[in-house]
Amino acid sequence: MMRLICLALLFGSSQVLAQACVVHSHAQRLDVKVCQENINIPAKLFSDGFCQPNLPGQKVEVEYLEQCPGGSFGVCSHAQVANMPYRQNIHYYGVAGDAAYLKPFCEGQSGGQWQTP
Repeated sequence: MMRLICLALLFGSSQVLAQACVVHSHAQRLDVKVCQENINIPAKLFSDGFCQPNLPGQKVEVEYLEQCPGGSFGVCSHAQVANMPYRQNIHYYGVAGDAAYLKPFCEGQSGGQWQTP
């Protein structure tokens, strides 16, 4: 359950064209890694806001890249950020079984398209 809450919080972040960030968070019995690829978020807002999640009690590492690395188990393509006109691609790494929860969230609430690499 904690993993799903963390993923949902991280999912609310975003990215910009040729701009991506890997967000890796750790806590007791929790290890979540996502990469956000910006589609149309202003660059400064993306790097200073979307790539800086507020996850109390967790150690968060952020790495900025030009594009997301391979190896994800799923991608929510063209996900819309809640209550905003912005879109991003979100790559999920780690526990492939989480796709059972992430795919419906991606396609329902985020209006994205789930892709399995």
